[in-house]
Amino acid sequence: MLTIIIGVYSLYVLLSIYTSVMQIGYVNLAKRKEAVLLSPSEFLKAGNYSVKKEKLSILNTFLEFLLFLGWISFGIQFLEGQFYFFQDEAIKNIAIVMGFILINYIVALPFNYYEKFVLDQEFGFNKSTKAQWIKDTAISFVMTLLLGSLVVWGVYFILSSFELWWLWSFVFIFAIIILVNMLYPTFRAMFFDKLTPLKDEKLDAEIKRLMDETGFVSSGVFVSDASKRDARLNAYFGGFGKAKRVVLFDTLLEKLSTRELLAVLGHELGHFAHGDVYKNIGMLGVILFAMFALFGNLPESLYLELGLSQQPYVVMILFMLVMPVLGFIMMPVMGFISRKYEYAADEMGSKLGGNGGEIELANALVKLVAENKSFPLSHPIYIFFHYTHPPVIERLKVLGMDIKGVDKSSLEGKCEANI
Repeated sequence: MLTIIIGVYSLYVLLSIYTSVMQIGYVNLAKRKEAVLLSPSEFLKAGNYSVKKEKLSILNTFLEFLLFLGWISFGIQFLEGQFYFFQDEAIKNIAIVMGFILINYIVALPFNYYEKFVLDQEFGFNKSTKAQWIKDTAISFVMTLLLGSLVVWGVYFILSSFELWWLWSFVFIFAIIILVNMLYPTFRAMFFDKLTPLKDEKLDAEIKRLMDETGFVSSGVFVSDASKRDARLNAYFGGFGKAKRVVLFDTLLEKLSTRELLAVLGHELGHFAHGDVYKNIGMLGVILFAMFALFGNLPESLYLELGLSQQPYVVMILFMLVMPVLGFIMMPVMGFISRKYEYAADEMGSKLGGNGGEIELANALVKLVAENKSFPLSHPIYIFFHYTHPPVIERLKVLGMDIKGVDKSSLEGKCEANI
């Protein structure tokens, strides 16, 4: 059984790296052809950014594989030996699992630092200081330690108390995910971004008009001071029920016109009107259920091959180790469904935008591509495995825009693997 798991994980790593290599080669070829949507200089810059991001992704995947091999060969046993002095089994299990989580967290820090202060700095995204990054990292670390320990304790209790532990663990973790989604805007406002009510009364009234048309009940429209950390444009709807908030990044307000902004928000409200948030949660629930059911029926021989007893902390660590594999396997299905949702939300956004709404949404999409340096072309296999949104060119075509300058050879999936 252990051989099968290692083989499946190795296949996942190879396939993940392969898709990145194909994307790198594809972008390297496409970025030297006629520019699409962007100016020639912006097109080249977006291509270079995409390539460097994928190279970093390959390194991350390779490190993830080394960590996986390290944990299953000696790492779990090593952690087990460090906490032998705990007499209370619950505390011992929490310490071992949190040790696993925090070691992985620390190992990833150099990559996070590089992405923020080298890669994002080079392409003009990073607006954060090193002091701010250290503060954010420290807060995240403490929150991971405290909240993670509570979640681990809950799962430990279930594993120790119920025969159908995998079913009740699924219910518990699924409830935690829903709770996190509800509280995310509040936690983010408390520890990271400063949220202030939207001061533009005219825009606020227009946004509330859109919300009324779709039946979206919100506790308010807020502006996040995200520009102190990053130059990218974004907005999000967070929470459930009356706790929902509309949060606009200040960068979005700065770069988009009022009508473009309303078209973008109309798109997001389209997701709400179609129940996409709840559909996605339901889809996530099905996937989580399948994952827990799988782990609830692993043969005892697997633990014997690992040289470990079937302790709760071993089950939890193994579950977290294989989660990336299962997520990667399910991503094409989730991505396919999600891309269908995006087209429907675009249609709603263009309608809510009034006359010329299609043009306003199209203009907003092009600005988002330019400001976020998103390369508008991708290899088909990369789209299949990674895209939750349709390629922007396809979205623009559906909105009725005439896209010129697309080199047909770039769309045939050819690539030049210059890594």
